[in-house]
Amino acid sequence: MRDKVIITAALSGAGTFKNNNPSVPYTPAEFAEEAEKAYKAGAAMVHVHAKKDDGWATHEVDRIRATHDAIKERVPELIVNLSSAVGLGATPEQRIAQIVAVKPEMASLNTNTMNFSFIDRKTGQILLDNVFENTFTMLQDFGKAMEENQVKPEVEIYDMGGLDNFLLIARQEIFTAPLNFNFVWGVAGGQAFRPDAFCALKHAIPQGANFTTCGVGTAEFPAIMLSCMMGGHMRVGLEDNVRMPDGELAKGNYELVEEAVKIAGILGREPATPDEARGIMGLRG
Repeated sequence: MRDKVIITAALSGAGTFKNNNPSVPYTPAEFAEEAEKAYKAGAAMVHVHAKKDDGWATHEVDRIRATHDAIKERVPELIVNLSSAVGLGATPEQRIAQIVAVKPEMASLNTNTMNFSFIDRKTGQILLDNVFENTFTMLQDFGKAMEENQVKPEVEIYDMGGLDNFLLIARQEIFTAPLNFNFVWGVAGGQAFRPDAFCALKHAIPQGANFTTCGVGTAEFPAIMLSCMMGGHMRVGLEDNVRMPDGELAKGNYELVEEAVKIAGILGREPATPDEARGIMGLRG
């Protein structure tokens, strides 16, 4: 499995809409279509922020379950990774309740309270200011709930402090091996992509842990290339970036997956199938 690379497609984020890219899915049927195209392009897993019909993120269990189930009905073999962030305004109870109710194979587990905002990258003007709350108690309680329900946590790391927070709570022996980390780059409030910072995170995770990475906007492709070079995995998708390397709008998540497959091929690695990915990450199947 050493040369297998897991490619994840993050189909639609809480902050991405059809005005950013017309292919951003809103309805369960649109999510299922995007998921199938991403799978056929080489993705083993999709990361999902379910949405209402108007495109805003939702914590409503029925809508999240409908989105999850539509994907699994369309592509049964695909791994579905649900977000435990879900969007602005959700309480901690709402954020974890939908994970426990739906029981996906994997779900995101965030590690630190941080600024998480929308800022004009050219001018520095603040467009939407927001604090993303993830207390130690939430990290502990979300982690316990996921493990008890056989939902494998994907541990989201926005900076070294987030990793240290996780490692501190992990002393309670909540989490089962293998651990799976996602290094996130370029959020307004998180760490910008820097190769030296990436290497520091990679060398700080526990031995035997898996890591993948994603980057916002133009950080997407450099970040996944470095991850692939260093033996890690890759996440692309319209949640993080809506454009191709040449600046043109992606026709869908599948085009971004195809770019990840090309990068992996250049580096001598082959996309993992969903079942191979389950074996690598320790998912229940």
